[in-house]
Amino acid sequence: MIVWVNGAFGSGKTTLVKELGLRWPEALVFDPEMVGFVLREIVEVPTGDFQDLRQWRRQVASMAAGLVEEYARPVLVPMTLVNPAYLDEIFGALSRAGIDVHHFFLDVPEDVLVKRIDGRSFTPDDPARDEQVRAWCKSKIQTCSAAVDAMPRNTMLLDGQLTPQELADAVLARVGADARR
Repeated sequence: MIVWVNGAFGSGKTTLVKELGLRWPEALVFDPEMVGFVLREIVEVPTGDFQDLRQWRRQVASMAAGLVEEYARPVLVPMTLVNPAYLDEIFGALSRAGIDVHHFFLDVPEDVLVKRIDGRSFTPDDPARDEQVRAWCKSKIQTCSAAVDAMPRNTMLLDGQLTPQELADAVLARVGADARR
């Protein structure tokens, strides 16, 4: 099984996955950004967004499926993925591989996202780059917020302003039966 935690940058995906990992120690954590970082070292990303690379989407689906199949453990995935075609492509590949995907979307108001993003440091040794990353994250807020209505029908919307513990409770309650397998 895969538990995909989706939402805008600053919505709390990584924090929630860390909380889930504490409570569900057999789960593996797979961050698809790592695949993007590797691809950026190998090929040019014309749009600047590695999700636009078909190879990224193929590798993410393959890696996630491989982790479930090879290790027979649940996989936690914290990743913003709001392009409906990309969601369909990745989730479709996982479905064809026979893997259950539990999809959660952390819904957070724009002003809260901006505050959270402004409070983060992405590259502490490079303030100029840090500000570029913050600006890029903030530039994606509208797209992420608008995507809520286009999420797959089985997506569970979560109030991203709840505590990580409350969010983990909701996720584990939803996947409870599958988590015990």
